[in-house]
Parts: sequence; structure tokens; C-alpha cells
Amino acid sequence: MPLRPGARAWAVWSAGLAAYIVAVLHRTSLGVAGLDAQERFDVGASALASFAVLQLIVYAGLQIPVGLLLDRFGSLRLVLSGALVMAAGQTVMAFADDMGGAIVARVLVGAGDAMTFISVLRLVPHWFPVKRVPVVTQLTGIVGQIGQVLSAVPLAALLAGPGWTTAFLSAAGAGVFVALVAFAALHDTPGRRISSGRAVSWRQLGVDLGGAWRHPGTRLGLWTHFTTQFTGTVFALMWGIPFLIAGEGLSRGAASALLILFVLTGMASGPVLGMLTQRYPLRRSLLVLGIISANMAAWALVIAWPGHAPMPLLVVLVVALGLGGPGSMIGFDYARTFNPPSRLGTATGVVNVGGFVASLLTIELIGLILDARTGGSADYHISDFRVAMSVQFLVAAVGVLGILRTRKLARRRLEEEEGVVIRPLRVALAERRGLALERAVKAKSWRE
Repeated sequence: MPLRPGARAWAVWSAGLAAYIVAVLHRTSLGVAGLDAQERFDVGASALASFAVLQLIVYAGLQIPVGLLLDRFGSLRLVLSGALVMAAGQTVMAFADDMGGAIVARVLVGAGDAMTFISVLRLVPHWFPVKRVPVVTQLTGIVGQIGQVLSAVPLAALLAGPGWTTAFLSAAGAGVFVALVAFAALHDTPGRRISSGRAVSWRQLGVDLGGAWRHPGTRLGLWTHFTTQFTGTVFALMWGIPFLIAGEGLSRGAASALLILFVLTGMASGPVLGMLTQRYPLRRSLLVLGIISANMAAWALVIAWPGHAPMPLLVVLVVALGLGGPGSMIGFDYARTFNPPSRLGTATGVVNVGGFVASLLTIELIGLILDARTGGSADYHISDFRVAMSVQFLVAAVGVLGILRTRKLARRRLEEEEGVVIRPLRVALAERRGLALERAVKAKSWRE
């Protein structure tokens, strides 16, 4: 493969990326329409949260089966299927007027969404040089978040103007459009438009899944994704707009502007994290732990602030949360580097389960706490959100423990199998300073 990707590689990637952008629009549409949905379906916070939780259960539950199918059938078929299934779900939501219709709609959205992201990620190592993969992977995740901008601005404007049915039918139309784009432009590999892996038995599928799971590097990727991604997903997918409007007293326009800042932060930081991951592959966990610390510190400041938090502090919160999406992409880099190409889809699916399991648990817990404090009404006070949002600290603590445990196991595996010893950072820095000093002394002696 050439050192620089050609125009064809970027065109194929762009077609897949368009499908992912619209998938993010579908995924986050309910969060933007959260208050409208409570009024339309006459439900409380926990029932509304159950829509998002159901969507995430379907998404997370399908990640491993989709990963196995991806290794077998390739990206084109799954991207195309996912776009059409999500379009069907948004069409059902456009005409739903009760809980039953809304549940069917979100199940379809979750199922189609599950097929899209990891299928687009699988295109990257086929079309780009190895050294470019971490950066292009970051770009895939971050540019895809433009879908959040589409839900926060045009979809929100359609909800406020023409109304519910027009808004969701427009989202469905976008899904059909990207399906046509994918059908026209997507190729699984440079050599073949549609590639299929080997026909495998159920036993072999189990072997591939077991091999991916048993490697501690895959589990390190899962816990990385679990802990970095969940708080931003909870914010964007479900509770961000209600928290900002009903809790912090912002207007819908100001809340949408903060969601856009959330997306822009991820887009700006993603390439930087990709380059750092590429340059320091043995220190990826330090980037991850730093991002988690920033997320939790920002939430601690907002929750502890007496009364409504000032806008500058909310901006700090949103910027910190914006780092979580790029941070979660490091989990997929663990999957790529610790697994052979034949089971990359499976390992990527395992990793992608993490953040969405954490997100669905947190979304449901926040909804239950809000209902317990308000009796099921949507009359929220900032103190209600302070208590409910604090559950995120517990979820983050579980994730950090998982990261530290599996990082230790993965480093031991590297040492045993490849002879790679990862010294503590302070030791490595001391050695580097000593080497630099030694070189300086030698240079000085030579000049003298």
C-alpha cells in the first residue's frame, strides 16, 4: 500500500463517513426532542429514558453479532442495511403517537446504528497506510459527530417550526440519501467492491469471539471506551438538553449552541489525540486517564456550584465532555493493535459495547433518580439534576478500575510474547534525561 492514500481512498472513506454522520443524527434525535417527546407521549423522565436505554440495549447487544457478520460479509452490505433500517425507524417515529410506536422506532434506529460505525472503521485499515490509521480513525469518530450538529440545529428548528412529523420524516429522508451514496461509492477493499470473508461455522465464530475477549488488550479497549465515552453520550443523547434548559435555565438556542461547542471540541481535539496515539502507542492509557480526570473534574465543579452554574463554567464542562469521544477512539486502536486482521471486526464490536453499556445504565439511573425526586413530572429543579448527575462518578470509578486492571495484564502479555517492557513514565523520563545529559557531556568534551 502506498505511503499516501489516493483520491479513491478518501472518496470511499467519505461515503462511509456520510453514512455515519446521518447515523449520529438518528442516534441523537431523541435527545434534542426529549421535552417534545415527553409532551407528545405524556410520559415521565424514566419512561423517556427507557426509549434511549432500549435503543442502546439494541445497539450494544448487536455489536458482537454485527462484528462477526462484518468479518464475514464486509462493510458495504452492513452500511447499506444500517442506513435503510434507521430510515425505517425514523419514519415510524414520525407517525408514532403512543409508546408502542416509539419503542418500535427506537429499536430500528438502534439496530441500524449498530451496523454503521464499526463497518466504517473497518474500511480504514484496508484503504489507508498503517501509520495513517490512528489519525483517520480519530477523524472518522469526530467528523461523524457533525450528526449531532444536524440534530441540534436543523432538526431542532424543524421540531420548533413545522413540527414532529416533518422533522422525523426529514431525518428518514437523509437516511435514504446516504444509503444511495454508499451503494454508489463504497468499496470494501481496493481490490474488490464487495468482499466476503471465509465461510465459518458457529464453532469458529465462537473461537474468534473467545480469542478476541481473552486478550487483555481487547478488554483494555472495552474499558477505555466504557469510561471515556459514556458521560458525553449521556449528555448528547438524552440528558444534556433537559439539564441545560430545565436545570440550568438556558434557552433552547443557548443549549443548542453548547451542543455545537461539544461537537467542535471533539473535532478539534480528535486529530491531536490521533497523532499522540500514533507517536506514543505505549502511553495511550495516560491520555485516556487524563481525559477521564478532566470529565469528572468538570462535572464536580458544575454540580458543586451553588445555584445555576455561570455560562463560562458550562462552557468548560462541554469542552471537557467533548474530549471523551476522541478519547474513546483509543479503545479501537487497542483492538486493532492487539488482534489479527481476521477478527478485527469482532474485536471492534467487543470494544464498542463498553461505552454504550455504560451510557444506557447511566441514562436509566438518572431518569429513575429524577422521577423519584419529582414524582414523575417534568418540573425539574437544579438540585434534582445535581443528585441525578452525580451517579456518573460511580460509573467512572468502575471504568477506571477496569482500565488499571486490564492495562497491567496487557503489559504483562506484551512482555511475555514480544519482549516489550513498558517502564513507569517517571522511570522512562529519568532515563531520557540521563541520556540527554550524557550526550551533552560527550558533545562538550568533543568540542574541548
